[in-house]
Amino acid sequence: MITVSHQARTRTLLALTVLTMTVTAGACGSSRPAAASGASATARQTCQQVDAVLSDGPDPGADPLGHAEAQIVPLRQIHASDPVLSQAIGTLASAYSSFYAANGTSGKAALTAAINRINSLCPGAGATT
Repeated sequence: MITVSHQARTRTLLALTVLTMTVTAGACGSSRPAAASGASATARQTCQQVDAVLSDGPDPGADPLGHAEAQIVPLRQIHASDPVLSQAIGTLASAYSSFYAANGTSGKAALTAAINRINSLCPGAGATT
């Protein structure tokens, strides 16, 4: 049986995230808005990165801990020039980390609040509880 280390899974996830971001950025259109109207092109691009990260990994309904674990590192690797968006992404990564560290027994309220904040800044980003 082949076992895959956490580090190898993280590298694979990162590579897939980059590939997804490239495809998403190059798409002619999208069924979901990338960011709130009036947002800068940079903020919209950052929101597309958030969407790409959140759409990867296990289904949050079927495997909430696996989903949380899969989001932590890729979210922390997103660098936003907008300080509000940057803080919201960092808060979401920390909330996923706390939820995962507590084995899902606590941190749900903070995670929900962080998800709601991301969704308000990046409508359609795919953040779900």
